[in-house]
Amino acid sequence: MAFDCVVVGAGPAGASAAYHLAKRGRSVILLEKQALPRYKPCAGGVSPEVAQWFDFDFSPAIAGKVENLRYTWKLGDPIEARLATMEPMWMVQRDVFDHFLVQQAQAQGVELRDNITATGIEFKGDRWHVSTANGTIEAHYLIAADGAAGSMRHWLGFKQAKQRMGTILESPTAGNQPMIAKFEFGMVKNGYISSFPKGDRCSIAGATFRGNEPSDLHVTMADYAKQTGINPADCQQFVQPICLWDGNQKLHTQNALLAGEAACMVDPLIAEGVRPAMFTGVKAAEAIDQALVGKSNALENYTKTIHDRWGDEMLWAQRIAGAFYRFPGLAYKKGIKRPRATAAFGQILCGQLRYSDIASTAMSRLSGGLIPGMG
Repeated sequence: MAFDCVVVGAGPAGASAAYHLAKRGRSVILLEKQALPRYKPCAGGVSPEVAQWFDFDFSPAIAGKVENLRYTWKLGDPIEARLATMEPMWMVQRDVFDHFLVQQAQAQGVELRDNITATGIEFKGDRWHVSTANGTIEAHYLIAADGAAGSMRHWLGFKQAKQRMGTILESPTAGNQPMIAKFEFGMVKNGYISSFPKGDRCSIAGATFRGNEPSDLHVTMADYAKQTGINPADCQQFVQPICLWDGNQKLHTQNALLAGEAACMVDPLIAEGVRPAMFTGVKAAEAIDQALVGKSNALENYTKTIHDRWGDEMLWAQRIAGAFYRFPGLAYKKGIKRPRATAAFGQILCGQLRYSDIASTAMSRLSGGLIPGMG
């Protein structure tokens, strides 16, 4: 039997696509190389905007909600602010959040095969044949959502994506920790460090966005942890490839789509990836559903839809990042410390404001600093 669609990768993009396809009555098989639930290195901040794209309650998958932010420059000159948005920023543990999404998809009839790795693909006749150690899966359409480290992008004939590396320190925390999202600028050249509380743990994330990647990022992050009262020896360290957006690109090919980080849908200013990944999953499902009823340009329209919603935003984010991280001290002093910066931060996070709405003002104030988005 051939499925309507095989989705490779059960992260936010893949699970979102599987859910919405099954919701439309399509037969879907979801393939995941790791056993679920599985840990995923991630800062764990998620925009509440994603709730608008689903018809179920995300509360069971949310470890906490954050309204209070704290910015620092080399751990000094602190700025504390409050998000003036209707819904606070979500803090999630990705093993819980991703598995919750998959369970919602399963409830719609999606067949999950986890702990199984795709070993190759071939398009024969009118369908994809996905090889695994447990046999071949056949489906008329394929969604590649296997992330930055996956093979599907290459197998489908797309050019290799540029990658940067992000570092995560996972720290066990005592209960009743303050629900404050922290952002440290200055300690990491061309990047920043964030610290997000998530129930019984805290995720400290570090990444750079331009120039050569530092070889000692892990050392800097350990120093940050120590100076903020966390024993680095108690932390687990993970290094994760990140596929930042690097220009609009074709996201469709023969009966197949790229989604999530396999499509390089990571914000080049702040490394936000979950929200754009879920959006691509939702839109990939819509496109394949249309293709299954004979709409010839459905997959091409998917690429256009993603470009229209995220392309200009990512371009502005990239431009702001280039200027912001070039003059971070000035940007912190004249940009982040401005009261309107946090307001813009919250509105961008919640989908009430876009980078394009603030970009011209931010860029024109290069001599006086820039307004950042979220981390």
